[in-house]
Amino acid sequence: MPTRGRRVAGAVLGSAVGDALGAPFEFGAPRAFSERFPADATMCGGGGWEPGEATDDTQLAVLVGLSLVECGGLDPADMFARFRAWARSEPKDIGLQTEQVLTNGLPWDRAAAAHAATHRRAAGNGSLMRATTSAVYFARAGRQSTMDAARVISGLTHGDPSAGEGCAVYHELIRVGLAGGDLLDAVPGTLSLIKKEHRGRWAAVLDRDWHPDLATESDGAVWPTLGSALWALRTTGDFADALRAAIDLGGDTDTVAAVTGGLAGVAYGLDAIPERWLAPLHVEIPGRVLRAGDLRRLAERLDTPANEVPGTYTGHA
Repeated sequence: MPTRGRRVAGAVLGSAVGDALGAPFEFGAPRAFSERFPADATMCGGGGWEPGEATDDTQLAVLVGLSLVECGGLDPADMFARFRAWARSEPKDIGLQTEQVLTNGLPWDRAAAAHAATHRRAAGNGSLMRATTSAVYFARAGRQSTMDAARVISGLTHGDPSAGEGCAVYHELIRVGLAGGDLLDAVPGTLSLIKKEHRGRWAAVLDRDWHPDLATESDGAVWPTLGSALWALRTTGDFADALRAAIDLGGDTDTVAAVTGGLAGVAYGLDAIPERWLAPLHVEIPGRVLRAGDLRRLAERLDTPANEVPGTYTGHA
């Protein structure tokens, strides 16, 4: 069984690897990945991305992580300011909802709520895709603290509470996995902690018998993204096959694979991630490019015993 440290690194690097591996196939047809790579897939690049280059999914996850470790806890204003500076740096890709919230000129505690009030669809997967670093940071603080933190961080850009509940589930599953538990076995118990008004919809997509073909929303929504990631983990037996299953779904391949990679990285540990995927991995944030070693060091900083009682912000974004 992987040590906690290998699981921590597996989560952060696994999510970034999934993002970079899936990026060239985004919006493509199902099974395009396996048609190109019947076996031993490599980082191929494409769609404007270099081989091994991670997208906005990992860029934002890194900004979340840096804010947490540099502020010594959750400072929503600081995190939002980092998001906004990133959005102004002309990133290669930025989700429509995230862009609208970060550029509407409102302060951190009003921007997402204002967007949600005027848009019917505000439960995109843009807050879930960046949640691995915060899930690692808050894991030692316990179930309630990690789920509450997930909701606050999600709410910085996604005013629909459904997105926050998905992030809360993801945080808790990562916590269970890092502690050595079976994160798939933890799903039913975690569902009971979702706010009652959202529980039924989440229970449907996280059920063991759910398949991505049963999705009633596009894969850009938070529900099928997390449901597809858990499906990929349940139906495969190792890290590489879980990512293959996720990317072969087609559609929003970078985000589904990023979420799958975070979960699979916890389940199987860092040593399960192929070196041929780690070697070219890199992510660009304003003024800096991070590679696999940098991401591993960030993961180590996120997982510290001091986080057992972190300075968690408990207000509402």
